[in-house]
Amino acid sequence: MKKVLAVVLACITVCVCFVGCSAKNSSKDSASSDYENIKAKGELVVGITDFAPMDYKDENGNWTGFDAELANKLGEKLGVNVKFVEIDWDNKFIELSTGSIDCLWNGLTITDEVTNNSSVTEAYAKNQQIVVAKKDLASTLKSVDDLKNLTFAVENGSAGQAAAADNGLNATGVTAQSDALLEVASGSVDACIIDSTMATAMTGEGTDYADLTSSVVLVDEQYGISFRKNSDMVEKTNAYLQEFKSDGTLKALSEKYGVQLAE
Repeated sequence: MKKVLAVVLACITVCVCFVGCSAKNSSKDSASSDYENIKAKGELVVGITDFAPMDYKDENGNWTGFDAELANKLGEKLGVNVKFVEIDWDNKFIELSTGSIDCLWNGLTITDEVTNNSSVTEAYAKNQQIVVAKKDLASTLKSVDDLKNLTFAVENGSAGQAAAADNGLNATGVTAQSDALLEVASGSVDACIIDSTMATAMTGEGTDYADLTSSVVLVDEQYGISFRKNSDMVEKTNAYLQEFKSDGTLKALSEKYGVQLAE
């Protein structure tokens, strides 16, 4: 009798362990799918900064811009809401890896750093890292050699900061690219290095920075959308980007916001 009881107890133990392991594996499989998690919570959380014309607030305090509108289009396709969260761009990969946000969608330059720390979609827009200065100074800047004795403002964690370092320039980090423009306008620095997309939208005649203009191009680059490593959202987003290209959505947004599309 004791032997029979021992066998029965052993079988029960094995079954319990099997069920427990199955539950854990099921949970792990579910958690490994960003797409399923986003669908389940009904929300796509997008990490951004104040970066016109890609992401910025309108007169009602709502996020708008090329990327913001495109993200909302993706949300419609997925059947979920889109929540924009303003983050410290210098900590963007921490925010992404810890799950505070689902993606980085903010004029994100595709670089080795980005691809090493995340999985990225195909390029959907193109851009340049460009020097912006007051018009009198900008007219004298023709090459990188003319930049060596100048002081620059760059956004922390940005492609502009990387371009400054690559070219041995004297640069000070600020929180956002818009802050870099403020530093130039106030005379705190000689120039800044920002995305040409922002420079076109925010400097020159008819803007708040009418006395600033672009000069030397440091890097040609492309924008992509960054998800966690091996995220299944990359493939799904790429498919929708192709759809937005075919149906004219991307073209309409590029004309509205003055953004150059990737070829």
